Amino acid sequence: MFGIEPSPLLISLALVIAVAAVFFLPFLLLTGRRPLTGRGMIAVFVALFGIIIGVNVVMAVTAVRSFPGLEVANSYVASQEFDRERAAQEALGWQAEPVYEGGRLSLKISDAQGLPAPVRTLNVIVSRPTQKRDDVAPEMRYSGGLWVADLALAPGAWVVHLEAEAPDGTVFRQRLANYPGSMVKG
Repeated sequence: MFGIEPSPLLISLALVIAVAAVFFLPFLLLTGRRPLTGRGMIAVFVALFGIIIGVNVVMAVTAVRSFPGLEVANSYVASQEFDRERAAQEALGWQAEPVYEGGRLSLKISDAQGLPAPVRTLNVIVSRPTQKRDDVAPEMRYSGGLWVADLALAPGAWVVHLEAEAPDGTVFRQRLANYPGSMVKG
């Protein structure tokens, strides 16, 4: 409305408060005026379970409408393309070894003989294993057989996603976790 997007935390907090108010409303309305009878208690339980069922139906419908269930139009064709890309990547024989230490990310990409791989282009994203909010795309520079970048990472677990292109156009992709320095201490 005003160009300001409410945060998911505020939306969740508002929903929790609204649901709590609806849950406690029957008890607040029925207390103090007259004794709570069997009929009143049944009405409270029907109202509360009606709210629970209604919220679940709304969430299920929203989930089904927001995800069509298709990742690719033709899974057979996609699997064949994946197999071709994997075979080409394995034929390169490249290995990638990241190290994060002292605010510096070093990435060694070696060929089948253990020599520095002839990387034409390199894209690196350093991210949390479970979210994209803290993703960082450092500017990697080549220095002495290593790709390096100065990078300040907050405490916690980090994963390196790399995409390197060989001189023949073959794309080398890897997701690297549990490397030296992947768990940054506070």
